Amino acid sequence: MTHYRRWAGPFGEMLATEEDQAITGCYCIGQKYQPNIAPQWKEDPLNPLLLQLEEQLDDYSQHPEHEFALPLAPTGTPFQQSVWLALQQIPTGQTRYYQQLADSIGRPQSARSVAAAIGRNPILILIPCHRVIGKNGSLSGFAAGLELKQHLLHIENQAALTNAYSH
Repeated sequence: MTHYRRWAGPFGEMLATEEDQAITGCYCIGQKYQPNIAPQWKEDPLNPLLLQLEEQLDDYSQHPEHEFALPLAPTGTPFQQSVWLALQQIPTGQTRYYQQLADSIGRPQSARSVAAAIGRNPILILIPCHRVIGKNGSLSGFAAGLELKQHLLHIENQAALTNAYSH
């Protein structure tokens, strides 16, 4: 059964889903490809895993260098899964181009398909699709809007700079 929770967080109104003790979705309400709440879903505002997600997102907003420590189970095709796994390998404060991601999964001719899979990422922020930019450095595409993408990259870059100067 899918459990869900809605809340207002540092990145706006959020919706998260959980099944079988794993996060299956994390969305900004109103974003592209956000699912509708299905009648069989159970609203669960006290779900421990969803509360941990909220807490870790709050922490990330202040300390983006901290890693998320939650079980993730996004649903998608094998190709989408490979792209989402590759996204999780991009370190905080760094970015990649779509072509670099395509190369990293052994599909150098699939940059457009990689972009489509990134756009369908069901677990925003934790699977960091915001770290992929256009080859010319442009902030192309983000299901929750380019303003949020820019904000996420900004807080990660600020944290990276702070850490570089403190060491």
